[in-house]
Amino acid sequence: MRCSSRLAVVAIAIIAVLFTHLPTAQAEQASQKRGSVTNLPIPRFVSLKTSEGNVRRGPSLRHRIDWVFKHPGMPLEIIGEFGHWRQVRDRDGVGGWVHYSLLSGVRTAIVDFDLSPLYNRADTESQIDAYLEAGVIARLESCGLDWCRVKADGIRGWTLKSNLWGVRPNEVID
Repeated sequence: MRCSSRLAVVAIAIIAVLFTHLPTAQAEQASQKRGSVTNLPIPRFVSLKTSEGNVRRGPSLRHRIDWVFKHPGMPLEIIGEFGHWRQVRDRDGVGGWVHYSLLSGVRTAIVDFDLSPLYNRADTESQIDAYLEAGVIARLESCGLDWCRVKADGIRGWTLKSNLWGVRPNEVID
């Protein structure tokens, strides 16, 4: 084996060791795509700021309105950016282009499973204060690795993150 080949093998081994020892969050951030307009992570979650939001086929007022989102606080996932427009999709994968002024950084989530328990603490042995119906929009107050503290219809409590759409499995929200 020639000297340059050995150096290449050693360099690859060092790079592999470095990347395997990066903390998971740092590795994800390093590989995460960024928006061309905002430089924020893509994809990311936001919520609908208004009671109605036109969803267009393309990123301008000249494009046809395909449908209208009608639930204030509805969580949406931004998957693209172009000027003042954000390409979004909902939990069913339905999407299009929405003007950025209709979106908010306030984090919300939709309850995915009917009668999801809302616990007093982040512990399945704690008291259940309420049950959330599927489709309820809840405000995310904080999330750890497995649990999220939410507020829905004036009631606060903890639910398993796996019961929600609008937060990533490995995402932590303070």
